[in-house]
Amino acid sequence: MAALKWLTPRRQSATERSVLAGEAAAEAALDSGARSADATAESHEPPFPVAGDPRAAAFFDLDNTVMQGAALFHFGRGLYKRKFFDKRDLLRFAWQQAYFRLAGSEDPEHMQDARDSALSIVKGHRVEELMSIGEEIYDEYMAGKIWPGTRALAQAHLDAGQRVWLVTAAPVETATIIARRLGLTGALGTVAESVGGVYTGRLVGEPLHGPAKAEAVRALATAEDLDLSRCAAYSDSTNDIPMLSLVGHPYAVNPDSALRRHARAEGWRLRDYRTGRKAVKIGVPAAAGMGAVAGGVLAAVAVRRRYR
Repeated sequence: MAALKWLTPRRQSATERSVLAGEAAAEAALDSGARSADATAESHEPPFPVAGDPRAAAFFDLDNTVMQGAALFHFGRGLYKRKFFDKRDLLRFAWQQAYFRLAGSEDPEHMQDARDSALSIVKGHRVEELMSIGEEIYDEYMAGKIWPGTRALAQAHLDAGQRVWLVTAAPVETATIIARRLGLTGALGTVAESVGGVYTGRLVGEPLHGPAKAEAVRALATAEDLDLSRCAAYSDSTNDIPMLSLVGHPYAVNPDSALRRHARAEGWRLRDYRTGRKAVKIGVPAAAGMGAVAGGVLAAVAVRRRYR
């Protein structure tokens, strides 16, 4: 089966920086104190999740899976409102996002430029400042963007006594705010470096994207004694095939066209909470572009660790 290529040894499935990013994200999630003791189905399935299974958990991608659009786009709106950057920066970010949306691919040079320009905005700002602003921005722009259907799926896992984690390229503290507001267990996200509580403008490893997400889930499963074959994962993007392939219960939620094809070929379950034109508008390569750049664009909140 095609998905088996994602289950080959670590050196073949992830770069060294992916492993570093994944392990840093898992450590950040655990250090944060997050440990805890209207759908259309396209296939018939047995009842799931199974209640009373302490070694099962669920992993949810954020952008276009749990939340309409990209968390970093909404966060950027909040920072622009608070004059963290000017119109010139806004236009540059808009061009970068347009490139990713139209190209539907991840050119390393453009991604590096996006990350560098975004990290420069928050360099020198205090972690506590951005965390406080993040709480406000969630209320202003994000709370009304949660997909009710996906939220119900997450709640089903919680009601079954399972842990539920967000796994996203967005900054780990932004993701943690969202997870806490939704009553989830915690979040895995991109880790930005800070020294003495101040952002340095550098990342730990790379954005938590693609193979790095799989590494983060793998590291967390080891730390939390989870059996990945009994876990579930949910995503809209073909970039998350490595993560989806790790678990015994993969779901394609609001999938882009490539993921939909892959899910059907592999017999994965599908959920789509969009209708008509909205599904077309959101589904095509927006997820790939926004997910890829999210770890760098305005990586404003990060793990409370000090790197010397």
